[in-house]
Amino acid sequence: MAAVILFLIAALMAVPIQITALGGSASTIAVVYNGNVTVCGITSEQQSRGIKCWRGNQVTDVFAGVSFDYLAGGRDIFCGTVSGGLSLLCFDSEFRAKRLYQSPTVRLKDLTVGEGQICALTNGTRNARCWRGGVGIPPTFSNESDRFISISSGIGFSCGVLMGSNKVVCRGDSDGGLASLIEAEFANFSMSNINAGGNFACGLNLAGFIVCKGRNESGQLDVPQNTASRYSSLALGNSHGCAIRKSNGSVVCWGNLGEDESMRSSQIADSISFESIVAGFNFTCGLLTSNLSVMCWGIGWPTAGVVLPLGQVLPGPCVQSDCGDCGIYPQSQSLCFNSGNICRTCNLHVPPAQPPTPDRGDSVPAPPSHSKGLRKGLLAFAIVGSIGTVSGVCTLLYCLWIGACCGHKKIHNSVQPTVAASNSNNGRTSNNNPFSRSSTLRRQGSRIMRRQRSGTSSFKHPERAEEFSFQDLSDATNNFSPENKIGAGSFGVVYRGKLSDGREVAIKRGDTEEQAKKFQEKESAFDSELAFLSRLHHKHLVGLVGYCEEKDERLLVYDYMKNGALYDHLHSKDNTQKDSSVLNSWKMRISVSLDAARGIEYLHNYAVPPIIHRDIKSSNILLDSNWTARVSDFGLSLLGPQPDGEFRPIKAAGTVGYIDPEYYGLNVLTAKSDVYGLGIVLLELLTGKRAIFKIGGEPTSVVDFAVPAIVIGEMGSVLDPRVGRPEGIEAEAVELVAYAAVQCVNREGRDRPTMSDMVTNLERALGMLDHGSHGSISSGTVSSID
Repeated sequence: MAAVILFLIAALMAVPIQITALGGSASTIAVVYNGNVTVCGITSEQQSRGIKCWRGNQVTDVFAGVSFDYLAGGRDIFCGTVSGGLSLLCFDSEFRAKRLYQSPTVRLKDLTVGEGQICALTNGTRNARCWRGGVGIPPTFSNESDRFISISSGIGFSCGVLMGSNKVVCRGDSDGGLASLIEAEFANFSMSNINAGGNFACGLNLAGFIVCKGRNESGQLDVPQNTASRYSSLALGNSHGCAIRKSNGSVVCWGNLGEDESMRSSQIADSISFESIVAGFNFTCGLLTSNLSVMCWGIGWPTAGVVLPLGQVLPGPCVQSDCGDCGIYPQSQSLCFNSGNICRTCNLHVPPAQPPTPDRGDSVPAPPSHSKGLRKGLLAFAIVGSIGTVSGVCTLLYCLWIGACCGHKKIHNSVQPTVAASNSNNGRTSNNNPFSRSSTLRRQGSRIMRRQRSGTSSFKHPERAEEFSFQDLSDATNNFSPENKIGAGSFGVVYRGKLSDGREVAIKRGDTEEQAKKFQEKESAFDSELAFLSRLHHKHLVGLVGYCEEKDERLLVYDYMKNGALYDHLHSKDNTQKDSSVLNSWKMRISVSLDAARGIEYLHNYAVPPIIHRDIKSSNILLDSNWTARVSDFGLSLLGPQPDGEFRPIKAAGTVGYIDPEYYGLNVLTAKSDVYGLGIVLLELLTGKRAIFKIGGEPTSVVDFAVPAIVIGEMGSVLDPRVGRPEGIEAEAVELVAYAAVQCVNREGRDRPTMSDMVTNLERALGMLDHGSHGSISSGTVSSID
């Protein structure tokens, strides 16, 4: 069978609910087996309890900056509950994240991932929430009133233990009757938990014995030394099982353990103490008590007994609790950075049957309220999978908020940004997440990016640009006095000036020092700006008035932008309160972002030939007397691709924090590099943070700060407090801008929207505020998996 399962069993449920030991497949470790074995853990190395994953001797930080409580893994994916349990994220083989669940009050517990189904229990009512996709995937537990002590998903089936009766119920529609067989064989047993394997299931009954039912081709039902209360945590693979001994934390395994080599592997576990264990298809991993590192063994594991370089993995979630009778785990405070306790595991206490009570999240602040349609849209996510050997292993598909899935129920996201198909993606909309680690360039094209050569008289001495003498401009700026300095550009300092005819202008004076000249490109930024601006005329581009060339002096004269640079308004120390700046309103910030996007769109689509700016940043977006935004500084700009040109790499240029990582790493420049820069500006507008700023003394990018929170639906936690929390339609408009920004900063250009897409999205966002309506926001369909 090509399908692969992994089932996580951990005695880590000692949070403020009644089940404090075994209770599901959730753990702080997850294993994925899909040809490339991946082992992930929630680490204690940072205050944010993030995920590290090991694969092929490489360790990757996944979704940095976001804390998680529990993980569970399956054949192709693993999922995690964000700390507090109000959000559920799942990650594919490239560590791209999609949010599966979001609620302001209802927390999730007992997370389990099988072959094609993901399930979790709500914290208070213990109702099952399941997500699935594809034909032949086991159905959800359909009775919404059922309350469960434990749930677990396996290969083609899922099982749960009902609260009150302690009876096992199983569901599955592609397992050849396996679900019905297992449920029938458990009919006479009262169980405290259940765990699903490849074609069998095991659990502890109320007397403390392990009970296994199902098929027994490999001895997977034959639990050794099965005495009452001898074992705690269970982990079941395709045809093997393992359990932790209560006496000393060692592990015993049974079933298909292979020949001599695998027996030696199991003996390694037999002599070591573990906090928890999880199982892959044909191997097991455990968290060592001695140093909280992860070790794996079994017939499917290449080198048994080797500790994976994940660092310390938490033995349980950090919770705001005194842990009651179970007690606090040693070194809990240091592991949690004094922000909670890890509770010890203790004897299972089965909660009595009680009337359902509403779930509450009183200790967790609720995120900003959104419309019902918005919540449905943000919860949309699809997982499509199937089992069997026909035609090989089927592909697991994710339906993202910007994409479409075929053959499923369609819903629209009321704040979904438009991302049109691009030529580089063969006419299809890409669904990649901004955290894709792949840097492979999949684009093949005949592109050439040429620097504008300004040697032709028609460009260098344009009729529309006045030629000034150096003395004229010196007089206009009071001999370039420091009092008139208002900024700096790509090749010099900018001064405010007043011409003899009374016109207010901005004058950029090129740096004439020898040190600067030595590093100046052969074709100067002065020539580029003069060449471009002399033929560009748009209300959202800074206008060129004239120029001066005398000896070594190079000066450009622009329209004066009375309200300065966007950067200064966002990051000035004087802007500390809501009324400190006109820009401290969401409508104004969205309006400014739309102005900038329209200016860049003009460069990309309407200038002939098209132009790539290469240095989009908030300090290059200026505001005139009417607070209209205009793009400035074309010193680094290049002409766009020529129809018959050949590909030629171009050395990266730009500003740290804004430069496109694909362009920086591969020297591949496209118009999508400007889209990335705009995305950074949008994140600045949303958060009020600089592109690079410090948290706790460490440099942090606004992408790492804001994007994870936006993706998991906690946008309110990163919004600029000077503007105030958006409500109602305003919240939807801001969220549309936020998701558009997330797409702009995808690591690969092919996954970013075009600038025309961005103009459309920002027009919709501003229109929502102008007209007070939701508008037609969604540009694609996604498949519901609820």
